[in-house]
Amino acid sequence: MARDPYEVLGVSRSASASEIKKAYRKLAKKYHPDTSKEPKAQERFSEATAAYDLLTDTEQREKFDRGEIDADGNPKFTGFEGFHPGGGTHEGPGGMRWSYTSSGGPGGMGGMHGIDPDDILSEIFGMGGAGGGRAGFGGMGGGAGTRSRARPGVRGEDVVLAVTIDLAEAAKGTTRRVRVPSGKEINAKIPAGIEDGKQIRLRGQGHPGQFGGPDGDLLVTVKIKPDPLFKVEGHDLRHTLPVALYEAVLGATIRVPTLDGAVELKIPANSSGGRTLRLKGKGLPKAGHKDGHSHGDLLVTLRIVLPEKPDPDLEKLMEEWRAQAPYDPRS
Repeated sequence: MARDPYEVLGVSRSASASEIKKAYRKLAKKYHPDTSKEPKAQERFSEATAAYDLLTDTEQREKFDRGEIDADGNPKFTGFEGFHPGGGTHEGPGGMRWSYTSSGGPGGMGGMHGIDPDDILSEIFGMGGAGGGRAGFGGMGGGAGTRSRARPGVRGEDVVLAVTIDLAEAAKGTTRRVRVPSGKEINAKIPAGIEDGKQIRLRGQGHPGQFGGPDGDLLVTVKIKPDPLFKVEGHDLRHTLPVALYEAVLGATIRVPTLDGAVELKIPANSSGGRTLRLKGKGLPKAGHKDGHSHGDLLVTLRIVLPEKPDPDLEKLMEEWRAQAPYDPRS
């Protein structure tokens, strides 16, 4: 004999429909035989589904609460005499009696009218149903029956992994060998201009599907290693350029590193430390852009560097400058 359905689902007798659904959803996810590794998963799953079927049928639940049917949905024998329109009792051999109503079969066991558990399973597992191959609990009006459903395919789970590339590889594009759940290694193509933290989806390279369902995908998260020369800011790159005091004062042309090799940059005269100059199109490529703005820029920030050793002539010049042409850079 089946256990009390309230006990099976772990809910009180006053539980609402939403509480019953929530409890069943939790148990179905835990014990579904296609995915669970719990002991007696099939038995626990079937028990939970039968309990859910009974408690979500308002008429059946009321009959169970009144003690007219048991946890299996079967009518309980009664000792009441008499016959009433639409119902009564029947006496069989040996004086055994059972009750009946006109709603269809012993104890009024018409059919199930609750929310179909497969609708819940489809929410949990996707693909239009879980395909658990569960036994049905309907068809109880004229005797025990089963409900037959085609088992829909279950999509395989996605697999997430990470790879690390350097900045030059992010700019040019590259490939990485990755291992998929089947054990084989494949090349993951990383497009030029990919941003740090972005994912590449390799369809069908995840865990295999079940019952004819599609395989999951492989999601490759790309990490870009910090670069000693450039700081990434979206598709722009930033580079700090050390310059001598006289280069900042008088101006100069200095070779500056880029991802494509060094280029010459003109430093305007009287440039202060912290000034930023822009080299257009020398940043990272923008994936998918075909117009003239397909690359970010290289932003070069000047940093004035004094000689390592004290210079008496420089100190004398600065003393004269302070005396003859003082100024306040913080004003």
